[in-house]
Amino acid sequence: MQRYFVEKHVDNKIEICGEDARHIVKVMRMTSGDKVLCCTKEGKTALSMITEIANDCVLLEVEEWQEEEKELPVSVTIANGLPKGDKLELVIQKGTELGAAEFIPFIAARSIVKWDSKKASKKVERFKKIAKEAAEQSHRTVVPSVVEPCSLNKLIEVSETYTHKIVAYEEEAKRGEKANFASILSRLQKGDSIIIVVGPEGGLTEEEVEKLRQANFVPCSFGPRILRTETAPFYALSAVSYETELMR
Repeated sequence: MQRYFVEKHVDNKIEICGEDARHIVKVMRMTSGDKVLCCTKEGKTALSMITEIANDCVLLEVEEWQEEEKELPVSVTIANGLPKGDKLELVIQKGTELGAAEFIPFIAARSIVKWDSKKASKKVERFKKIAKEAAEQSHRTVVPSVVEPCSLNKLIEVSETYTHKIVAYEEEAKRGEKANFASILSRLQKGDSIIIVVGPEGGLTEEEVEKLRQANFVPCSFGPRILRTETAPFYALSAVSYETELMR
């Protein structure tokens, strides 16, 4: 059944406007009496019936509030050093499917891409749209947040509230380190938050890793192989899902 994230709802009345309304009418060819799933900003899901199509909006009435458990038991934030091309879009799309709660791009020393502040709002809006569409496709009940790229210092500042903090560091993999990530995974509890820092192409510098280490980030290996910047977040999210959803 088609799923939409909604902004407006009062009691059992829901209104969908704009692009989603056009999708319902023009693409899905739905009419009054058809049903969709509506997800609210509070993470609730409602089986809803279309009652009226007016101008650029679709009006619906809730038939049943449903209990869904689609979100990871822990909140995972992916902090990615700005990569080249459309790799960040891939990380957001697939990371959303794998359960990430938030994406924080940051400008690393080895980031090749230069962030254009003049085009920032337009780019972030595209990132948010990708996250929303991926959340609908994967039947999630919330849309992950995506923020504008920040500096490493700002990232460290916002990381202070997290329960667990790790940084993927390829030098740890080269040294054969295996225990740190597994140890953190084993300690995860429902309601915990974890931020995972991944460098851009070329990785993080020793200075950046040391700065993160001093802010209580734990340098971790993601296995013996060296992963690309767009692959490491998927490895980490899959490991968190396996540990917290399949093993418990």
